Amino acid sequence: MIRSRNLFQAPRKGIFRACTHTSTFLFGLFTLTFFVGCGESKQPAKSQQHSKRKTFYSKTEIKYAKGFSIEYRDDYKLVRIFNSNAEKRDTVAYALIQRGNAAPKGFDKSHTIEIPLKKLVGMSSLQIAMADFVESPDVIKGLANFKYVTSPKVRANIKAGKVAEVGEEGSINSELIIALNPDLVMAMGNPSASFTRYQTLVDAGVPVLLISEWLENTPLGRAEWVKLMAALVNKEELVNKKFTTIEHEYLRLARLGRKTSNKPGIIVGMPFKGSWFVPDGTSFMTRFFKDAGASYNWYDVKGTGSMGLSFESVAPVALKADYWINSGTAISKADIASRDIRYTYFKPYKNNTIYNFNKKINNLGSNDYWESGVVNPHIILADLIKILHPELLPDYQLVYYKQIL
Repeated sequence: MIRSRNLFQAPRKGIFRACTHTSTFLFGLFTLTFFVGCGESKQPAKSQQHSKRKTFYSKTEIKYAKGFSIEYRDDYKLVRIFNSNAEKRDTVAYALIQRGNAAPKGFDKSHTIEIPLKKLVGMSSLQIAMADFVESPDVIKGLANFKYVTSPKVRANIKAGKVAEVGEEGSINSELIIALNPDLVMAMGNPSASFTRYQTLVDAGVPVLLISEWLENTPLGRAEWVKLMAALVNKEELVNKKFTTIEHEYLRLARLGRKTSNKPGIIVGMPFKGSWFVPDGTSFMTRFFKDAGASYNWYDVKGTGSMGLSFESVAPVALKADYWINSGTAISKADIASRDIRYTYFKPYKNNTIYNFNKKINNLGSNDYWESGVVNPHIILADLIKILHPELLPDYQLVYYKQIL
């Protein structure tokens, strides 16, 4: 935790020497000394005024993420949330002010956030992972759905009645959220998205911040959104130390995976409502595949999301792929076969090389891959390298992934 510092120095007292000399020379000397002394006494006042403005002593820098920025002004932190595409770049700005300070000009109540946060309402599991990472799980006072929680600390707070269930999109209990009087509501979205579903909260002066980590094109960029949470709870020093450790380990593993000459072919996902969605070629997910030393059929497709393909487009690739990764909600080969018998003809099905990220699912069905996995990209990469190149990590045990048999 960042230690507080004394920001206010008491001004030095002006030097005043009483003199009783009657000599004209000495009187003039006295007068000169008096005014010089008075001039000196004003200088510390300026220092005092300047010291008031030095509010933040620990800072963090954004190195990989493209979707947001943090600037440290004299007496507040300026956070910008971006939405980049070929046509425009939307920005929503928030002022993070020390609790009790006045908001800077140009920021209304719904865009001013008092920090460090005391009460946060999170609308997705990402906020849980972020708060856990910066060792501040107790700031979470509201969640959309208790089902999607794997954090032991947050689950304990839920059991103790310290967290309210506020409803998911389409059934958000705005009255309950307003009654909680949160410092902030964090939800998934981007600046180009409509705030309509949160308009009641905005009108009530509740700050709503939309985050879009899934649009990042690197796993480290996606994970770096945790620095936003650190800025909200004044834990920059902690996040710098922890993120640097993750960064170094991820880059070490990526060098290991990329240098392999053998690049096993992979197929990803499973059809959903008639379309087979596969990651775009410049998404964070395909960056995982590249860094793990995989061959992927759609590396050349530009985009940071996913694309829906027909079964007929994917099947030729799946028939000869070496591995099937991220196989939807499938829990067994029998489960896969029951969905479509044609899957049984795929090479990974025949060779028992199907792996899914469902090893850490709790008894409520919540998958920790979508929670802590976001801020632990080095572990996900290690899992993928172990699957595709087991000889590179002989003693490693899978954490998020497991073999589907």
